[in-house]
Amino acid sequence: MTNDSGPSAAPEPAGDKLVDLRQLADAGDTKAQFKLGQRYAAGDGVQQDSDEAAKWYRKAAEQGLAGAQNNLGVLYCDGEGVPKDLLEAAKWFRRAAEQGSSTAQLNLAQMYEAGEGLPKDAMEAAKWYLEAAEQGSPKAQCRFAMMCLRSEVTHKDEKEAYRWLRKAAESGHAEAQLELGRMYVQGHAVPQDWAKAAAWYRKACDQGPSEVYLEAKTGLAAMQLQGECIPEHSNARGSYLLAVQGIASGARDMGLWFEHGFYEIGRAHV
Repeated sequence: MTNDSGPSAAPEPAGDKLVDLRQLADAGDTKAQFKLGQRYAAGDGVQQDSDEAAKWYRKAAEQGLAGAQNNLGVLYCDGEGVPKDLLEAAKWFRRAAEQGSSTAQLNLAQMYEAGEGLPKDAMEAAKWYLEAAEQGSPKAQCRFAMMCLRSEVTHKDEKEAYRWLRKAAESGHAEAQLELGRMYVQGHAVPQDWAKAAAWYRKACDQGPSEVYLEAKTGLAAMQLQGECIPEHSNARGSYLLAVQGIASGARDMGLWFEHGFYEIGRAHV
């Protein structure tokens, strides 16, 4: 789950030194309580202490501060500073989400999608993902897009999925960049375009090692093997093998590779 930490979570209190924050927090200033909770959660200028973080987040949360409500929910999800309690986490996420916190909306959507702490409900998940997506959350934009692709909203809508993936990808979201690359390879919602597919795969790779990185490398290696729009490289087959061995989900591209004549090459080297 995601913590609220940006400027919109809570404006800075009048004082930022620890002694000032504590005085303001003790006096009931919600912004100071939130900031103090963040300090204890991160060990910023104080010894890291999840119990103290939970204490100060709760004080601000009970006074209605959305950022503190969300972050208290995260502590309940993780069992840090409080007993792990997904129902309690969902309660605090909902309170913050209903105030318009995009971070809490994302967290609540993830709980509905996974059925963790709440009954699994794709429509509720989509509703909260969309709320957060419309506020500019790249992760929510990507998750809503994937629900559109899987027909989990009302019906499969590749054009709507493309629109949200594009927004998230342009914000630097690696998974969205990977999925855009796949859409251009497969010609879903957009004309097939190997050059654009390669460009988005590269952007995903540029974000560094991760599962997404390996999947994007799989896509690029397949294109290298075919010689589509990108130069052949002597290590293309090695890259392909490494990617396929490292990530089973790369098999989603295999049907397309077989269709375009990769079968004998892939089989010879796996």
